[in-house]
Amino acid sequence: MNVLGIESSCDETAASVVDASGVRSDVIHTQAIHGEYGGVVPELAARAHTEKIVAVVRAALDRAGIERPDAVAATAGPGLIGAVLVGLSCAKALASAWEVPFVAVNHLEGHMLSPLLEEPPPPWPYLALVVSGGHTTLYLCEGLGQTRILAETVDDAAGEAFDKVARMMNLGYPGGPVIDRLAGQGNPEAVDFPRPRMKSGLDFSFSGLKTAVRQHLQRPNRASDADVAASFQRAVVDCLADRLVRAAALTGVQHAAIAGGVAANSELRARVQTLGLNVTLPPRSRCTDNASMIANAGRMRLLAGQRDTLDTRARPSWPVAE
Repeated sequence: MNVLGIESSCDETAASVVDASGVRSDVIHTQAIHGEYGGVVPELAARAHTEKIVAVVRAALDRAGIERPDAVAATAGPGLIGAVLVGLSCAKALASAWEVPFVAVNHLEGHMLSPLLEEPPPPWPYLALVVSGGHTTLYLCEGLGQTRILAETVDDAAGEAFDKVARMMNLGYPGGPVIDRLAGQGNPEAVDFPRPRMKSGLDFSFSGLKTAVRQHLQRPNRASDADVAASFQRAVVDCLADRLVRAAALTGVQHAAIAGGVAANSELRARVQTLGLNVTLPPRSRCTDNASMIANAGRMRLLAGQRDTLDTRARPSWPVAE
């Protein structure tokens, strides 16, 4: 079964074809228009999706060598409502025209299931740490549709903290890649930033860390930008690694997967492979928002018997575990 997946929840316009053998094509257009604003502007994102969606879908089909898929899947949420509507509407129109099944996919479930595209895939159950600009959540994945939230952020997401710290330092947007590059030139022990930890449970908090960075930057004898970046990045990675290890001890689950934009961070990727867990890391191209994860999740849902109607609505807030 060839499944065309479409993703447009934020600032990536993406389309992909996935079948039983894996990813046949994966096309992503990342919007560059938001850089001057220091973050994603929803109205501009939706407009840019409208301009690119047809060309991106056509490219995905061409690279997969097919004229039409056996089914269409699309992100229906969570995400920016205007952006989600572009991809969702396109997917429903194509499914109707081709007379093939349509399935609505939860964007977060797409991230959680994306490690199953790798060889070897993690076995059920596995821990999934989805860490991005909008989400920092640790899930226990016991099967398709059988997901439990073990921990989530109580304030900023990790990727959001990267973006805000980069803005404080006038490094540009998005903050994650530029801080990662700059951190490679710095000393991660130069500044002793806090490692926020909740009094109970596994939840994350990055707001206090962000404030500590701001306060340090205001000091006359502050560390260099490279040292600040390295020290901040080390603090974030320490927090993420700590929760992953504690969750494994709590659940007894020794297989873990990392997904989301921050999963592309070089220090995080190196650290999780030293934790004594069996860790699956998607390639960097499948860490940020992409359509292969949507096509994969849609294909799994279709094989499980799910079919959605063409009046399915976009859901800007759609928890993956309800």
